[in-house]
Amino acid sequence: MAGNIITIEFILYLAFILGVGLYFARKKMTQEGFLLGEKKIPGWALALSERATGESAWLVLGLTGFAFTAGLSSVWIAVGCVSGIVVSWLWLADKFRKERDKYNALTLPDYFAAKYKDKAKFIRLFSSIIIIFFFILYVAAQFNGAGKTLNVTFGISKTTGVIISAIIVIAYSMAGGFFSVVWTDVIQSILMIITLVVTPIIGLFYLSSHDISIMHALTNAGVGLGMDHWTGTATGFAAGVLIFSNFAWFFGYLGGQPQLDARWMAMKSKKDIKTGKIVAITWTIFAYIGAILIGLEAFAILGKTADAEQVLPLMLMKLFPPAIAGILLAGAVAAMMSTADSQILVATSSVSEDIIHKGMKKDINNKKMVAISRLTVLFVGLFAFILALVFTSEKSLIYTIVHWAWAGIGCSFAPAVILSFFWKKFSSSGVVASLVTGFFITIIWKISGLDKILTARAASFIIAFTAAVIFTYIFPKKIK
Repeated sequence: MAGNIITIEFILYLAFILGVGLYFARKKMTQEGFLLGEKKIPGWALALSERATGESAWLVLGLTGFAFTAGLSSVWIAVGCVSGIVVSWLWLADKFRKERDKYNALTLPDYFAAKYKDKAKFIRLFSSIIIIFFFILYVAAQFNGAGKTLNVTFGISKTTGVIISAIIVIAYSMAGGFFSVVWTDVIQSILMIITLVVTPIIGLFYLSSHDISIMHALTNAGVGLGMDHWTGTATGFAAGVLIFSNFAWFFGYLGGQPQLDARWMAMKSKKDIKTGKIVAITWTIFAYIGAILIGLEAFAILGKTADAEQVLPLMLMKLFPPAIAGILLAGAVAAMMSTADSQILVATSSVSEDIIHKGMKKDINNKKMVAISRLTVLFVGLFAFILALVFTSEKSLIYTIVHWAWAGIGCSFAPAVILSFFWKKFSSSGVVASLVTGFFITIIWKISGLDKILTARAASFIIAFTAAVIFTYIFPKKIK
């Protein structure tokens, strides 16, 4: 009976999400509307969409699982992420809106190419390669996370869960483009924040009523684990490195995530940005506190489990009656969908707009461009779906892939974004240096094992930023 209630609620949720997508499919769509919403979406909705897109399975499964595994030291990741989000909304969001209007750009590569025309072809092509490469991996991680959640919830295989999530996301993304993605994100963002706020509160009541102590559980976790210490087992210089490495998620938020930048580029006015700041920052603070608390509470309540990235659905099933658990579990799956749809759309924009339309300079009317974009959504989604199937048995896949993508995308684009916004002398050679250095340093850093010494999230940003400055001085901006 309990399982039937959860199943019915979840089916209704999926049907509703599909309905939203089909509703917007009825609109007469331009390429700008399909990719960026034609400035017809209010700021508060874009803010909720930006938060749902930015936090995904990474927050509700990845970070809760990391807190479950690492204990108190996981808090430094939350501090880094929240700091990055606050900085980006306060100092970068309105700059994206203004620059988008100034250069009439629909994508981040389109903006760089329009502003730095002497190297536009290379910038457009290489930017698109970075986005497509990392975002397909990123989307695969979201599908994988949805498969895990559905496996725990309904007992179906992870493969079947991946198939269900992929079909739903690809369908509504194809149907309504940016409009469907943003408005489904709004619903998913609300579900996510309810899940991340209500669950830890009920968890605290459960701990109190059963006389269970989080600190006692962390202290008794095992010799040498250091789960009850803010720096784990590290001391001295090593403790500083641990804090910095976890905090380094900060760098990826500084304008380097195209799926988030698109929300700021879609803003109508400065007033919408002001509203968005309040909504987004408030949402973020509550969400991150909730995610860390859920992981710590789960360790005390559940003990060790085979897969740390399943602790949220397990906690929901344990703490709530079926009717409520079903709604909150929808919030967990919503997290994966809200990021997968946005990243599919950004990867699509790189193919249809940056490569086919602008890169190849194809003179194609709006109707055909929208059709090309919809077909690209399908192919990108299917490729990510295949990768998700290949890695369904992997543990901690979400945290690992997001770690890779956050460094590879964020730290390639972020230095170029910051310097292009705030340094008038910044040159096209500096843009190229940032993109190329950030991309290859991330790969080299991860493959070589240097990531164990200093996280690629920090190394890639620092080296790419330095390279961008050096190449700007060596090859300065041409004065007309």
